This record gives sequence, structure tokens and C-alpha cells, in this order.
Amino acid sequence: MLPNESSITNEPEAPRPVLTVFDTVMIAVGIVIGAGIFKTPAMVAQFTGSVPVMFAAWIAGALLTLVGALNYAELASAFPSTGGDYTFLTRAYGRDLSFFFAWARAMVISTGSIALLGFALGDYLSRILNLGPFSSAIYAALSLFLLTALNLSGLKQSARFQNVTTLVEIGGVLLVGVAGLLVTPQTQASAANSTTDFGLFGAAMVFVLLTYGGWNDVAYVSAEVKGGKRAMLRALAISVSVIAVVYLSFIFAVLHGLGFAGLKGSQALGADLMQAAFGDHGAQLIAAIVAISALTSMNGTMIVGARTNYAVSHDWSLFHFMSGWQGQRNVPVMGFVVQAVIALGLIVVGALEQDGFSVMVNFTAPVFWFFFMMSGIALFVLRAKLPQIARPFRVPFYPVLPIIFIATCAYLLYSSVVYARSQKSSYLALGVMAAGAVVWILARAKRKASDAPSK
Repeated sequence: MLPNESSITNEPEAPRPVLTVFDTVMIAVGIVIGAGIFKTPAMVAQFTGSVPVMFAAWIAGALLTLVGALNYAELASAFPSTGGDYTFLTRAYGRDLSFFFAWARAMVISTGSIALLGFALGDYLSRILNLGPFSSAIYAALSLFLLTALNLSGLKQSARFQNVTTLVEIGGVLLVGVAGLLVTPQTQASAANSTTDFGLFGAAMVFVLLTYGGWNDVAYVSAEVKGGKRAMLRALAISVSVIAVVYLSFIFAVLHGLGFAGLKGSQALGADLMQAAFGDHGAQLIAAIVAISALTSMNGTMIVGARTNYAVSHDWSLFHFMSGWQGQRNVPVMGFVVQAVIALGLIVVGALEQDGFSVMVNFTAPVFWFFFMMSGIALFVLRAKLPQIARPFRVPFYPVLPIIFIATCAYLLYSSVVYARSQKSSYLALGVMAAGAVVWILARAKRKASDAPSK
């Protein structure tokens, strides 16, 4: 048993199973089906250059997501905890590598995703009520404060909010799809004349898998899910299936309504479709739909993100201030507070750039795919290192599917680095990770000092 797991287990107030499989599915679906689906299809269409290749990218994304979910189902069922990837990486490679993951998640991955979703929310709400030159950032900050307060009130409250808004979110995405089917079909002649630059297919997959991304975050609540260890397999399988059906239906309907040329050129495809189908009222309705989608994804990301802070605090005395768990509310209080402070800082950084959404994509993607790849490799390491651990579920077609997952992550890591290397935000991410090395040195020194008396 890892040090952090034993200390968590022995705490009088610690995580306990309170979530149903339905709750878990709503968290996963709510994280994934966010505002990104209203922005990324146009980018994917631009990169792929043709309808068949575009659909191939979205279908490949669904299949690769399913493969990844099977890998995580084995890891989460064998090692349920609030640490998720952090626990898998710690068991496989030790606390030093997992420290850098925890740092990246706290400073880049989770908080960057929260900021990204906040900007997507702000971009649409600013169409209804513009608050000035920093309107999107102001909306992002307000949503951050409100959702942090909701989560601090308790897991049951935030889970109820997640359940309701996820159902509304799915309905909203499908409503936009219906609008696409109601609009007079657009000609596809331009698509026939389009050409595909397969060198850009990797960039397209970065945005496709970004849009599918987030399902793995349910591993952070695996210790809080009722129904036995195989409950995580059911939750992941159902989540990925729902997401894939909703996305492919949405892309088909958008293509029907706007045509391929219109899809590529749309800056706000949801607004364009709803305007065409329902007039001005439709354009206003889409803002509400995107707002709900962004809030739902933000809330789900915050639920799981704060739990990484809580988990790492039990391994590193430097972060012990985040180790408290409020048992009655089932909340890691300081984990949420620290997360909110960092996310607010990233919102300020994004506000200084022209497009906060793109800045956050470039900021998060390379770091995310590196550690996602390492989690995939951890499956092999843990099978060899801890063969005695009971595994209620094992990945089928081992080792083929895990290898496919790892290869996909490696390819997306390369593609995201190529795409982001000319962007200032990529250098910002490197700077944040370099700062993590300094903090790691301090944390190791403090841990050695605290361990010294017991020798």
C-alpha cells in the first residue's frame, strides 16, 4: 500500500462511496460534452479538408476513446482512489514522477481546462451582454467563483447540479443538431473539390481528442463510486457510448445544415445553425446552451481536479495544508481553494491574449498527452510489478489495445508539440513545468527533513 493510501484510509474523515454509476456517468459525460463541441468541428473540418476524412477523424476519436476507457477501467478497478492517474503513476514509477504529474495537473491540465471552458462560456455570453474588452475573462472568473462555492457546499450538491445540467446539456446539443436537420440542406460541391493535407491530420486529431477528452477524470472518484469495483467499467463504457453517439449525430446535422464550406468557415456554428433555423431567438438560445455546457464541464473538472491536490498532499509534507477532508460534505476543501486560485491566475493570463480559448489549448495539450501516455505505459508496469493485485477487469486483447492507446498518446503528444511550438503559450507551459522542478527540490528537502527524526 502506498503511503498516501494508508494515510487516507486511516483518516477519521476520508472519501467514501456515495456516487451511483449514473452519477459517475453524468460526471464523465458532463466533463466531455462541453462547449468545445461548438468550437472544434470547424477547426477539424479546416485541417481534414474533406467530408470523408473529417468523419474518419471523429470516428477514430470515438474508437480510440473506447480503447483508452478499457485501459482505465482496469487501472481504476484495481487501484480505486481519489488520486486517479496520480495513484497509477506513483505505483508504477514512484513519487518523483507522479509529483510532476500532480504539479502539471494543478498548474496546467485541470486548471487550464477550467480556464479554457470559462473562456468558451464567456465568448458566447458576451454575445448576449458584453462586459467590455475583458468580457470573456470576467464571465470565466465569475463562473469559477460560483462553481467553487457550489463544490465547497458538498459533493451531493455538486453531483445533483452535474446530473441536471448534463441532461440539459445533452438535450441542448441534440437541439442544435435538430436545427441542422431543419435548415435547408447546403450543397456539398465545395467538399468534393476540397483536398486533404494528411500532414495536418495529426492537428485535426488533437482537436478531436480534445473534444472527446475528460472521460479519464472519473478515475478520481473511483473510491467514491458504489456498486463494486466493476462499477467503473460500466460507468466508462456507458459514458463513451453516449458521447460518441451524441457527437457523430451532431456533426452529421451540422454538415447537413451548413454544408462543408459553411462548417469550415463558421466562427460559432451553433449560433449560425440556430439563427438559420429559429431566427434571433435561436441565436439567443444557443448562448444559454453553450453556457450550460461550459458550466457542466467546468463543474465536473473541478470535482476531480481538487482530488489530485488532496491525494498529493499525503505524499509530500510541503503540501500537507491540502490534506484536509470535510467528511460530512465529502469535500477536500483546500484542494478546491488552491485549484480556484491557480485557475483564476490562468484566466488573467488568457485575458491578456487575443483568443483565450486557443491559448489554453496550446498551454495544456502537450503536457496532458505526455502524462496520458505514461498512464498507459503504467498498465504494463503494474501488471509486471504487482501481479498479485486483484483485477476485477482486465483489458481484452492485451497487449494490443494498450499498445494502440500508448501509440495514440505518443502521436498526439508529437502533434500537439508541433502545433503549439510557435505559440507563446507553449513556452509558458514549459516555464510552469520548470518551476515545478524547483518546487520538487524543495519538497524533497522538506520530506527528508521530516523523515530524519524517525531514522
